[in-house]
Order: sequence, then C-alpha cells, then structure tokens
Amino acid sequence: KYPLQRPLVYALTSIIMLLCANFLPFLAINAKGLANSMTLFQAASVLFDEDYRILSVIVYLCMQLLPACCLLLVCYLYGGYRYLHHPPRFAEQACRWLFRLLPWSMVEVFLVGVLVSLIKIASLADVSIGNGFWCFVVFCLMFIKSVVHLDKTWMWDLIKGPLRPQHPMQEGVGALAQGVTPCHGCGALLSVQLHQCPRCGHAVHPRTPESIQRCVALLLAACVLYLPANLLPIMVTETLGSETYSTILGGVVLLWNMGSYPVAMVIFVASVVVPIAKILSLFWLCYTVGSHDNHHKRGRTRLYRLTEFVGRWSMVDDFVVAILVALIRMGKLMSIYPGAAAMAFAAVVVVTMLAAMQFDPRLIWDGEHLNKDLNRE
Repeated sequence: KYPLQRPLVYALTSIIMLLCANFLPFLAINAKGLANSMTLFQAASVLFDEDYRILSVIVYLCMQLLPACCLLLVCYLYGGYRYLHHPPRFAEQACRWLFRLLPWSMVEVFLVGVLVSLIKIASLADVSIGNGFWCFVVFCLMFIKSVVHLDKTWMWDLIKGPLRPQHPMQEGVGALAQGVTPCHGCGALLSVQLHQCPRCGHAVHPRTPESIQRCVALLLAACVLYLPANLLPIMVTETLGSETYSTILGGVVLLWNMGSYPVAMVIFVASVVVPIAKILSLFWLCYTVGSHDNHHKRGRTRLYRLTEFVGRWSMVDDFVVAILVALIRMGKLMSIYPGAAAMAFAAVVVVTMLAAMQFDPRLIWDGEHLNKDLNRE
C-alpha cells in the first residue's frame, strides 16, 4: 500500500533528522571539572586532524555521506515519479547508484558503536546525551524504514517497463540450462547470448567473471591485514602524561573486567569472531565450488547470505574509536588517540566485504555440469 509515498516520507524525515543531528550537540562529558562536547561531524573530522585521513574518510562515508546520498536518490526517484507521473530524467543512473551505495551505508552499525562508547566512557567521566544523539536515533530508524520499503524489481519496472524471458521458464530446471541468466543490475531474466542488459545497461555474464580468483585474492589480502589489526594498538589513552595502548582483545578484556559483559561479548563477536568466521567461510565456499561439491547446496547458500550480511558489523570497533577520539580530548589529564590498528582493521572490513561481493553464489548450484570456461568469460 502507498508504494511511492512511504519510502519518500521516510527518506525526507531521515534527511531532516540528519541535518539536526549535525547542528545540535551530540555527546558531552565532564571529568574532574573539565568538560568537552562533540557534534556528529566531529566523529570523523577529529580523525582527519590526527592525520588518520583515510580512516576519517571511511568513517564519514559510511555513517553520513553515503546514507545521505541514498536518501537523496530515493527522494529523486520516488518524488519524481510521484509528482511527474513518469520516471525523472537520469532515473536509470540514479537507480543503479542507489543499490550500489546501500551496502556501504552503515548508520545502524555506527549507532551501536555510539552505545558501546557510552558504556566505555561511563566509567571514566559523567556523560550527557545531547539532542543531536536523539535526532540521529530517529534518522537511523527512518533510514532503515526507507530501505526496507525499496523494491528493486518494481522500481526498474516503473523506469523501463517489465522485461520477461521470451519463453516460459520450466520448473525444476536451472536458469542457465534454459539459456537465461539474471541481470546483476536490475534482476531481469535475460538470454545468455546477450552481452548487455537492454533495460539497465549492465554487462551480462552467465556467471561473474573470475569470481573465485578475485574472492581468494581479496581474502588473502584480508589475512595479511588482519595480523596488524590485532597485534598493533587500536587506541592510545593518555592519562596524566602516561600512555596506555589498547589492542582489540585488550579492550574486550577491559570491558569484561569492568563488568560490562554484554558489551564485551558484542565487541568480541563483531571484531574477532565475525572477521575470522567470514574469511574462513568464504575460503571454504571457494574450495567447495572449485572442487565441484554437490552436497548441502542450500546450506552453503544460506551461509553465504549470512556471511554477506554480518560482515559490515565488524566496523563497529572503528566507530567506537572515532567517538572516543572526538569526545575525550582534555589535554594531559585524559585524551584518546587512534592507534595504527584502526586503519588496518577498517581495511579488513572493506576488503572482506568486497570479497563477499565478488563471490557468485550461483556457482554453488552449478556442480560438475557447469562449463569451466563460464567463470573465466
């Protein structure tokens, strides 16, 4: 019901709340008579000032800029069709970019990072929550509601019209065996003889070219980056002139000793278990596809979907660092600075997400009958 109005209303509400969250006070602390406050924008800008510019850009993109771009694209597409009664100009390009940017929009992950930061800070100083924080909570909820109501196939049907296979599909027979393959851009079923989708212009391949090779290469890069991400300090705390270096596991142990067991478990799962499990799962999926394993296809597909979903949540540790660095800046009395592991860990998250995107889950269902050349086309 109201397929055009709902995403538009939620997107407009989200944009208003995001603007308010940037201009209103976000968080403030008071420790031994010294006070400091931060805005939402400072969560990334302070990292930039500390010469962690790439990490600052990643944080700002994931928690603000890319979500804002997605919301503007939703308003452009749904608002244009709602009031013009036909797709707006450049609707095809807008729709393509919308679904490319959505996986990198991590507003809910950033919100969890803020909550974890509050628990960490509560043991060091008095914390007060500003109106900007509550605006961001509403922004996060409205953003999720807007995304939930998006329908990729329906949107492309509105923009370019429905595109169906020329002959009826046979039940129980694979699409590739019937000479058709789905378009990665708009989801339309197309003939394998086509090289470009006539609806969205996306390149058409029966299977993603060199899917396994690219996935394995990215996973090997993630393994190399994972070592410094865990061995080097992710955060440096300066108290009365003395510096304390904290690794990811060290932070989990500290939270556990403080009695914050649920938060310690969240950080341990998101920052330690999830990256390792994701890397091992993708390696195993690549191995089973390469060895033409025909067992547990449905289970392996579910494992891939789960791996693809949870990978972004590992970014919560970098968001925690960004919040603490921006908020706790009181000179020699108490200040927190990012460590070398912060950039390495952000790189691990990005590379593993790219690896999951490169893996083509349709290869799981091909088995031995698939022509080996399909993966190299």
